[in-house]
Amino acid sequence: MKVVSGKFRGLNLKAVPTNNTRPTSAKVKEAVFSMISPYLNGGVALDLFAGTGSLGIEAVSRGYQQAYLVDKAYKAINTIKENVEKTHEEDSFVVLKSSATDALENFAKNQQKFDLVFLDPPYRMKVTEQIIKDMVESDLLNPEAIIVDETDYDIDLSDFSRIELLKEKKYKDTKVAVYQFGG
Repeated sequence: MKVVSGKFRGLNLKAVPTNNTRPTSAKVKEAVFSMISPYLNGGVALDLFAGTGSLGIEAVSRGYQQAYLVDKAYKAINTIKENVEKTHEEDSFVVLKSSATDALENFAKNQQKFDLVFLDPPYRMKVTEQIIKDMVESDLLNPEAIIVDETDYDIDLSDFSRIELLKEKKYKDTKVAVYQFGG
């Protein structure tokens, strides 16, 4: 697993030593960043189910000033810390051991806002629709924020007029949807 582009290009990243974490494949990661490249404007990124931290590290590699990498598993957090250390830019990352729900509550309390959000929960967890709604209701997204949802199921955000589906693609059993927050 490597960083695909930017200042950390070619950096080898460690995988989480468990079968519970399904890292985003290089093909899907390249496709995701190709899909969102017209919308990348820097700012603050959030990788909510970070696993290895690969997506957040890729965002910083491509110009984001900071990335919050959140996971609740000890092995994932240790792997994320090792991968962040390899960048030699530890100040560009905030690594948090937390559930997604607790992390979002803390971000809301601290009035933290994001410009780019990656949601790639374990496939058995069908939570991204609720997370996106919670982020909007808690005012965690800057205007024009991009949300990348990587799942194996469809979600319905039709009742949220401020969330627009920009692009959607399927890669075998992985569905990637890119949304933009209208503010």
